[in-house]
Amino acid sequence: MRLLVDKIKEYSQWVLDDTKRSFVALSGVVAVIVAVFVLSVTLAPRDFPVGRIVTITEGATLTEISELFNEKSVVASPFFFKMLVKVSSNDKEILAGDYFFEKPLTAFSVAQKVSNGEYGLEPKRVMIPEGATVLDIAAIFAANFAEFDSLRFLELVEDKEGYLFPDTYFFLPNVREEQVIRELMETFEVRVASIGDTIESSGRSFEDIVIMASIIEKEAWKEDDRRLISGVLWNRIDIGMPLQVDATFLYINGKNTYDLTHDDLDIDSPYNTYKYLGLTPGPICNPGLNSIETAAAPEESSYLFYLADRSGNTYFSLDFEEHKRYKWLYLD
Repeated sequence: MRLLVDKIKEYSQWVLDDTKRSFVALSGVVAVIVAVFVLSVTLAPRDFPVGRIVTITEGATLTEISELFNEKSVVASPFFFKMLVKVSSNDKEILAGDYFFEKPLTAFSVAQKVSNGEYGLEPKRVMIPEGATVLDIAAIFAANFAEFDSLRFLELVEDKEGYLFPDTYFFLPNVREEQVIRELMETFEVRVASIGDTIESSGRSFEDIVIMASIIEKEAWKEDDRRLISGVLWNRIDIGMPLQVDATFLYINGKNTYDLTHDDLDIDSPYNTYKYLGLTPGPICNPGLNSIETAAAPEESSYLFYLADRSGNTYFSLDFEEHKRYKWLYLD
């Protein structure tokens, strides 16, 4: 009998020890689950898509959305995200659309955001300076909008240099290339319409005025010199003299006046106004309204030459000899 009692005690102790081990193991599993849950809910993924847009398509299920958000690093765990949405959304459906994430968010904040349709699409201010080229504009938008396709933009504006108005704009983070082009071109039309009478009375074609305006924008260092420079350049056009402006080389090879060599002046490009008579085939930048108005209403004079020193002071000459003297005095 005593032997039986000892066996029973031994078995009971084993059961108790095993229960403890199971409890400890279970507690460990629970602790891990809780830890994973807490980290998933309170911390944003390390590579959270800051400054980017994640799109929830119409009709997507909660499972599909959770997996999408996990794939895009919006949430660390699709399982826990689904739980959060079900617990915190009060039976509201997730709203489809473009969601912009300006900063990293916890899974709980993301769940609230998509349940309430808080898209985060606040307009962003973008300033395009006068004289910016289409390449400059593409770079500006690519730097400000993560989803902006600069290559597609450049394809679409291949023939629109000069007609994208430089100004301050406000665009949503999900702006597309076509919308940017449309807005800049419509602004150009509206702003240029305000000087329509001046353009009409100029006796020049609208295309020629825009081309000349783009050259003036790059040639004139000071606004006060623009009308007189415009008059000099039109004087050269009217007598069949080469424009010989250095600003077009910024468009050809990126060099300014002080970097040009004699070899550069021989470059065979229709934008080389030392080699080819008349205006360039198209604008070399996107001019501001003042340059367009100046191109349409130049200051009349007999000057045929001008040059600017390194401080931006411009000197005008009636003939080449006087021009050479100014060059010797202020540039050489």
